[in-house]
Amino acid sequence: MDPEYDTPAQRDLVASLEKGLQVIAAFDQERSRLTIAEVAERTGLTRAAARRYLITLTHLGYMRHENKLFALTPMVLRLGQSYLHSARLPRIVQPLLYRLAYAQGEAASVGVLDQDQLVCVAAVSAGQLVSVTLQPGTRVPAYCTANGRVLLAHLPQPRIDEFLARAQPEQITEYTIVHKERLALELARARAQGYALVDQELELGLRTIAVPLKNFRGEIVAAMNISVHAGRMRREQMVERCLPALIKIQVELNALL
Repeated sequence: MDPEYDTPAQRDLVASLEKGLQVIAAFDQERSRLTIAEVAERTGLTRAAARRYLITLTHLGYMRHENKLFALTPMVLRLGQSYLHSARLPRIVQPLLYRLAYAQGEAASVGVLDQDQLVCVAAVSAGQLVSVTLQPGTRVPAYCTANGRVLLAHLPQPRIDEFLARAQPEQITEYTIVHKERLALELARARAQGYALVDQELELGLRTIAVPLKNFRGEIVAAMNISVHAGRMRREQMVERCLPALIKIQVELNALL
């Protein structure tokens, strides 16, 4: 932790870069094409400022423009690829994740928290395409995923309380836990037992079990899961078969991170 970089002075911040990234982040799966006015509304920028950022990003190749609508181009993927190619975590976990997935014959992935979302940073399918969300770069709500839930569960209690206070869980499937009291109990259970098992809360048919990963200082930096199709393996079988395999790889990774 370096205060100079963690809490920089306002004069050290480049506001235009911050706003340009906000414009890129305004686009998502539900809103893949936006007008200038819509970008301004989603970012809090004036319409004139949003127009300038969109024109600049289009000039740089990160946006395309058609019939008053702007959309991201594949060039934006370079930003994510820079992380995946340079970050230490994906490079360390990928070989052991590969071993885990193929030993179990199931999909496995590693994810990190980004505010209230779970971001996948490494994944191996082992021939089992369980879900399109199990690939590097995908972002899903943390509260209804095993990786996300185990990471939320190990936050300091004040941060868990803050999360529960601001969370607005959606009923994504009929199994999704949306009541905050029950979600709090699930987080407490995951913290106490050292793993989280989430059953079809993000997608019907997707059953996942996850454990936390620690660095050499004992800090939890990521979570690792095994995902199966609900029709192939019962909850009890996941705990009996998948959890020991996860713990074995967890111990190895904790010594490397």
